[in-house]
Amino acid sequence: MAPKRARPIANLALAAAIEAAGWTRAATARHINAVAAETGTPLHYDHSTVGHWLTGTTPRPEGISAGVEAFRRGLHRSDLVPADLGWPEVAGLVEAADDPWQGDVVARLTALGEDDMLRRRTVLTAGAFSLAGFAAPPPADPARASARRGGAGDVERIRETARRFGDLDDLYGGGHARHAVAAYLVHDVAPLLHGTTGRARPDLFRAAAELTYLAAYMAMDAGANGLALRYYVQTVRLADEAGDRVLRATSLRSMAVQARELGHDQEALSLADAAASALGGRAPGRTVAWVTGMQAEAHAGVADRQDALALLRRTEAQLERVDSLPEAEWTGNYRRESLEHQTGLALTALGDHVAAAEHYAASAGSRRPVERRTRAVVGLRCARAHLQAGDAERAAAAVLGLRPTLEGVVSARVRGELRLLRWGWARCRSDAHVAEADVLVAGLLR
Repeated sequence: MAPKRARPIANLALAAAIEAAGWTRAATARHINAVAAETGTPLHYDHSTVGHWLTGTTPRPEGISAGVEAFRRGLHRSDLVPADLGWPEVAGLVEAADDPWQGDVVARLTALGEDDMLRRRTVLTAGAFSLAGFAAPPPADPARASARRGGAGDVERIRETARRFGDLDDLYGGGHARHAVAAYLVHDVAPLLHGTTGRARPDLFRAAAELTYLAAYMAMDAGANGLALRYYVQTVRLADEAGDRVLRATSLRSMAVQARELGHDQEALSLADAAASALGGRAPGRTVAWVTGMQAEAHAGVADRQDALALLRRTEAQLERVDSLPEAEWTGNYRRESLEHQTGLALTALGDHVAAAEHYAASAGSRRPVERRTRAVVGLRCARAHLQAGDAERAAAAVLGLRPTLEGVVSARVRGELRLLRWGWARCRSDAHVAEADVLVAGLLR
């Protein structure tokens, strides 16, 4: 018979949330620590800390903030508040007055780049993925950057820089050279945006939006999710300044990807639909397919199986009709292997792990050499799909096959997948292949 608890559970709301998430106390602590790390506030909670909370102890404000976001993701409940966990409200969870949709866009971009250079993290607050601010007219703020006049040569230079940094991101992950991108935005790009008028202005804002989009993607891949979201917001605003609907849709779609990865499924659906609406049917075919594929994944995320599968079929048909080279359309560089990955994500959300693994494998196996980080992420998702389907040996084999790809990649998303695999096959480590793969994964995580 289990020994009687010295102190009974006093926080029934927290106990119910942990049970609903399917977490142990140790897993609860890990999820909260991971969210806190995204904001630059390292926490070191463990199973005993969670035990104290269950008996009535209240976490510090930063613990409450991280805990609420962790349970929002784990329970797929973006409306969850501290009271749902038996905790008091804290100031850090209310929506910030510093609304990234407001104010001078160039001043916002400059401040954001400076935060990135100084490695300041930005927390994801309640309603962070809200569509409410999309149409809000921005009041002018004083410029923070000195002005310089730009022209066509500057536009091409910014785009070429974005291409070079993009290649580094593909090869080594968002944790590599991200602060250099931020510095380039602050010192070279922002002054041109303030100083340029006339015919060159839309192209300059378009080029700046492309580079800001890359900064957002790199920040997300590096695990700085609050920072990434603010970069994406400024990408939308820069695209609006340039009058570029496709760029607006591109950023909204990537915000949907981020929301899905963080467990904000209803917000992801709203953002994916907003991206489709932004296109308005007037976009290159490959870009349309790219956005439709995200809508399919988002519908799967809210368990809408029928619409998700119908949208996947529509995406495939759209992609088959495309005759342009992918490289010709950076906003929607969508290939067959991208669709295979998206299909795997949708099927994972729908619980069809065997079929998902097949699509992940097809995607990872056809990636170009430059797509090293993406091949690592997709390959690890393939391994996890095998594990979720009950085949730990195939999961281990998939990981071992990725050994050359994984070495040298600096990506929080890769590390997150590695941690999930270690947790998932913990009971199978007596198997020789799993043990070998576990040693590899443990070494990479160190």
